[in-house]
Amino acid sequence: ELSNGPTLAFKDMAMQLLGNLFEYALDKQKEELNILGATSGDTGSAAEYAMRGKHSIRVFMLSPHGKMSPFQRAQMFSLQDPNIHNLAVRGVFDDCQDIVKAVSNDLAFKAKYKIGAVNSINWGRISAQIVYYFKAYLAVAKNIGDEVSFSVPSGNFGNVCAGHIANMMGLPVKHLIVATNENDVLDEFFKTGHYAPRAQTLHTSSPSMDISKASNFERMIYDAVGRDGATVRELWGKVDKGQGITLSGEQFERVKQFGFVSGRSTHADRLTTIRSVYEKYGEMIDTHTADGVKVGLEYREAGVPLICLETALPAKFEETIREALGKEPVRPADLKGLEDLPQRVEVVDVDVEAVKKYIVANS
Repeated sequence: ELSNGPTLAFKDMAMQLLGNLFEYALDKQKEELNILGATSGDTGSAAEYAMRGKHSIRVFMLSPHGKMSPFQRAQMFSLQDPNIHNLAVRGVFDDCQDIVKAVSNDLAFKAKYKIGAVNSINWGRISAQIVYYFKAYLAVAKNIGDEVSFSVPSGNFGNVCAGHIANMMGLPVKHLIVATNENDVLDEFFKTGHYAPRAQTLHTSSPSMDISKASNFERMIYDAVGRDGATVRELWGKVDKGQGITLSGEQFERVKQFGFVSGRSTHADRLTTIRSVYEKYGEMIDTHTADGVKVGLEYREAGVPLICLETALPAKFEETIREALGKEPVRPADLKGLEDLPQRVEVVDVDVEAVKKYIVANS
């Protein structure tokens, strides 16, 4: 259960820590920070709730216009704190992420306007998430040294990348099960060794995983190619041009040795899984967690504990829960009527320069 933070998503666990670390470091250095981020659903609200009211910090969060659930949009856009700025981009999450990377790669602009990141490309996020795996392992392993498997709903590859690093640190992991939705670029890779980001990202009922170019995937590939930076630069030069890449047999064998396997879940699978879990255990799970449970069970082995990392509370995805169960998910009392609150958001085109101008005007 990773979804008991202020925005009901697993990202709160790392983001609350990061917000306090940022404020602490900035105070010591007497500096300011403009955080530029992109969200497909949960990162944005988790970041904004972690940074709201923090002095010396401003947040500029990009999200795909009209592509998140009403609850997710309301969580972000209803915040009235003057240091929080929401920009809804007329595109998909990958467009938002590309803008963040383009601004971050403009080193002169980044230095002048003190641009920082809170997406899972931020190492602080990854390092905090590594703790989940050790905590969960100690909760279920009968004896230290016994192997366990983790099933992780995956979009930007940050959460499962933390699991990979935990494994590299010595945690006894049998399998890291990468669960995708209909945007199955990662599933294709882990089955074939071929990685080809799609030209079009599908809008699904597990929207936080609606990603076709996973940022943290590059980190795992770095390990798979023997930590050779030149090879990664060559591969990602092709990826950035929209070309597919294929690992060599030796490199792909190393990926398998890391314990990675994968699977795909569809809307129909989500409905079936939500229903079966509720009927069997009386527990409501959200759409992303359902993807993780569905794919995880495909790899379940006798004698090896299987842990699925929860992604969010079902209250964030009421429409699909109603479709699956015919009832409303329980919503925390302090979030009732959230969608009725006034919202602050600026709608912008997929335009790096427009985003830069907005940052300059509001810094």
